[in-house]
Amino acid sequence: MKLATLKDGSRDGKLVVVSRDLTRCTDASFLARTMQAALDDWTRVAPHLAALAESLEHGSVPSERFHESDAHSPLPRAYQWADGSAYVNHVELVRKARGADMPPSFWTDPLIYQGGSDAFVPPRDPIRMADEAWGIDCEAEVTVIVDDVPMGVGAEEAKDAIRLVMLVNDVTLRALTGPELAKGFGFFQSKPSSAFSPVAVTPDELGDAWDGGKVHLPLMVDLNGKPFGRANAGIDMTFDFPALIAHAARSRPLSAGTIIGSGTVSNKMDGQPGKPVSEGGAGYSCIAEQRVIETIQLGEPKTPFLRFGDTVRIEMKDKAGHSIFGAIEQTVEKYER
Repeated sequence: MKLATLKDGSRDGKLVVVSRDLTRCTDASFLARTMQAALDDWTRVAPHLAALAESLEHGSVPSERFHESDAHSPLPRAYQWADGSAYVNHVELVRKARGADMPPSFWTDPLIYQGGSDAFVPPRDPIRMADEAWGIDCEAEVTVIVDDVPMGVGAEEAKDAIRLVMLVNDVTLRALTGPELAKGFGFFQSKPSSAFSPVAVTPDELGDAWDGGKVHLPLMVDLNGKPFGRANAGIDMTFDFPALIAHAARSRPLSAGTIIGSGTVSNKMDGQPGKPVSEGGAGYSCIAEQRVIETIQLGEPKTPFLRFGDTVRIEMKDKAGHSIFGAIEQTVEKYER
């Protein structure tokens, strides 16, 4: 089934079930007022939501047109947003850009940081930033939402905790990351609010593209209407979602509604860093990667980070070409308090 949260003037929005083709939705708030309420009582509520989804497909319940612009992030705020870097190729490239070597342990031990989860951005709302000089970058990723996960869980058990799958634009301010990380205490100012896809889906909606831990489909990133990234989320993912969940829960439990991110989807090409889409490659899911490749090849980066007026679109389609999650589409605007 596919679920979304509609803006209704409240902080956490209203839960709706969305049709598979993303054209219609029906009110689900009589089962659970919000997405978080559904996740808190998933065992009881999920079968009723699934039945409502089937009724929606058959046209046997009241429905209305689903507009992605009316949707908030499925969880407008979450108890926890823990983002990994499962595509080690991406980690290697961005560290190279900062002049930092990559420890060998990064290939065997997942990397996760604690993101800000108190105020996510709706998927069609602008990216509002005060200064272009901060190095505004998009990061297209796949994420999962989990049920309660006990501390010390193994990867196989963690697989069963995955309830929903989404996409995210994990905005990063590249000019602020270096000085922050140099302090040895992690990201904060360099990681502003993220935006998630209009719709979150249960893993079964992905069919054979979901293997229990990875989504084997291209993640489409367009910049100002032109293809920028087409990296396959199932390729070069060193740590799958069960491994990331188990890593996050090693020393503490995870609450229902915790979001776990894959990190920026990144593919190599013939064992080497990828090429732009325009050159026959899979492109990139963030601008920083392209800038690193340009620096290696040309001696300096040519592609600027996002500027006011630029638009980023992030989407994933099934094998028949139908959008699965809807699209994150955001224009960068100057923030004025």
